[in-house]
Amino acid sequence: MAGHSKWANIRHKKGAADAKRGKIFTRLIKEITVAARIGGGDPNSNPRLRCAIAAAKAENMPKDNIERGIKKGTGELEGVNYEESNYEGYGPGGVAILIESLSDNKNRTVSEVRHILTKYGGSMGESGSVAWIFEQKGYVVIEKGLVDEEKLMEVALDAGAEDVREDGDNFEVITAPSDFEDIKQVIEESGIGHTVAEVTMLPKNITAVDGETAEKLFRLIDMLEDCDDVQKVHTNADIPDDLMM
Repeated sequence: MAGHSKWANIRHKKGAADAKRGKIFTRLIKEITVAARIGGGDPNSNPRLRCAIAAAKAENMPKDNIERGIKKGTGELEGVNYEESNYEGYGPGGVAILIESLSDNKNRTVSEVRHILTKYGGSMGESGSVAWIFEQKGYVVIEKGLVDEEKLMEVALDAGAEDVREDGDNFEVITAPSDFEDIKQVIEESGIGHTVAEVTMLPKNITAVDGETAEKLFRLIDMLEDCDDVQKVHTNADIPDDLMM
């Protein structure tokens, strides 16, 4: 979507601030635990766990923390039983919002999410109301000044990427989720640095917002992301460059 790479960069900068408060470690451990519970503790045969471990290492999570998270998921250590839930809704300007959560109490989570949406100019949607707008993809963002376009196209597409496209000052590499880790590794081994690399939900269509509406949306997403049970928040908002700074 237009402006998505800038939005992703903003989220990752916010993630750096969250890391200082330990919040990002909590989210990563939850994901590692659930991934290990669902698919087993061997990252070689569990793509979701492999991605979760890679994300944890990117945030400099200690190896012992990662191993404890895996063991809690496989039952070798006692741990909280987190359940996955997705919530759908609308934000200011009618933008679609998809909220991923991991929680030990779904009733608490849905109540908190509904409260935040209502308080900050959004509304809760029914199941399926906006999920169709998003599709899971591997996603790598590279600043234009850090790479030659032809080299990036050659490296990424030869490695099996679905698409390489421009977005303002960035290039975006889009992959199938199952190919993400391999393609990211090829890009890194080619000496191409990236600012964002993740498996995420990308919107298939966008809703333009600006001015006061965009500011209200920022506030709503900040409050949702500050909810302890929320893992990720996705939106199809297209926001002007001057409001993304």
